[in-house]
Amino acid sequence: MNAAPSNRHDVRLENVTKQFGGWTAVDDISLTVKGGEFFSLLGPSGCGKSTTLSMIGGFESPSVGAIYLGGEDVSRQPSYKRDVNTVFQSYALFPHLDIFENVAFGLRRKGLPKAEIETRVRDMLALVDLTSFIKRKPGQLSGGQAQRVALARALVNKPKLLLLDEPLGALDLKLRKQMQIELKRIQSEIGITFLFVTHDQEEAMAMSDRLAVMSKGRIEQVGTPAEVYDHPCTEFVASFLGASNLIPGQVVDRGGETMVVKLEDGAVVKLPAIALAASNSADVKIGVRPEKFLVLAAGESEEPGWNVIEAVAGVSVYLGVSRQYMMESKTGRPLSVYAQNSGRAGELAPGETVRLAWNPAHTFAVAASQIQPAEGE
Repeated sequence: MNAAPSNRHDVRLENVTKQFGGWTAVDDISLTVKGGEFFSLLGPSGCGKSTTLSMIGGFESPSVGAIYLGGEDVSRQPSYKRDVNTVFQSYALFPHLDIFENVAFGLRRKGLPKAEIETRVRDMLALVDLTSFIKRKPGQLSGGQAQRVALARALVNKPKLLLLDEPLGALDLKLRKQMQIELKRIQSEIGITFLFVTHDQEEAMAMSDRLAVMSKGRIEQVGTPAEVYDHPCTEFVASFLGASNLIPGQVVDRGGETMVVKLEDGAVVKLPAIALAASNSADVKIGVRPEKFLVLAAGESEEPGWNVIEAVAGVSVYLGVSRQYMMESKTGRPLSVYAQNSGRAGELAPGETVRLAWNPAHTFAVAASQIQPAEGE
């Protein structure tokens, strides 16, 4: 493996397992995070993501396997010898010190010259937009401001890798969204590797260059947010990362670049053959995201080549940009449909029969052998 640039760490896990007594928290995972990447570990509580972060930071040691930072095996290296800093959900600021001294704490422990400390602290507070709060105490800050101080304190030491363990979990929704933008901006400006742990799907999607979805101590899928959302490999990933409509069916034709599936209600649909390239299973579930459906008005035709199924409209919820309908297929299977608020049609009445159309390219599939119940839902 090539060495990472001097200002950033790449991270490599090789067949890492972590056991606590008879319980396996992390189960034989291998993963590579590129230097300078914003990478997220995403999954429900108890899936092993925070334990994985703790092993990378040196707070826990792997039971089996190896961890490399910047090409160096650090599996048995203590945390203080790793060029890594961690930001936790709790902030852990010193209440008796002002903001300047909280950020300067690590630099003073290293014995840096006073002038360098002054410059680096002020530069870092400017980066997180807190210059005017320099003499305030932590108790005088909002949750978002305190989180930015914790971030500045971690970054002022110029680590090559920053670990963030659910750092936005204590903030309200508006502050979380603001901090998502701030974290991405700061990471882009300083260019170091960020490894972020969260159970919040939207948070991971908004900030990550790539992400890994974890379940029961294992990695289900790794990819960009678009790859994992549009082409989930398992039912767990499809269900955990956003809403999905999953409909059982059987593959009746695998010829060429297109696969044909007969659904449980008798409808025949097409999808890219690559959607199930890794499996020869005939029993599948095809998946369509709620926003991919187009609700066809009476007498309206679908686009040439599009898939179509019949459904019965149920209750709906007005969301502003769209209206969410709970519908049922001909076999009574629940379907979620988002109808864009474009003004082209009025609200559907409960019990009204409709046709749902979608582009075959927007269809994914999982093999029956891969299907597992989603946890933490």
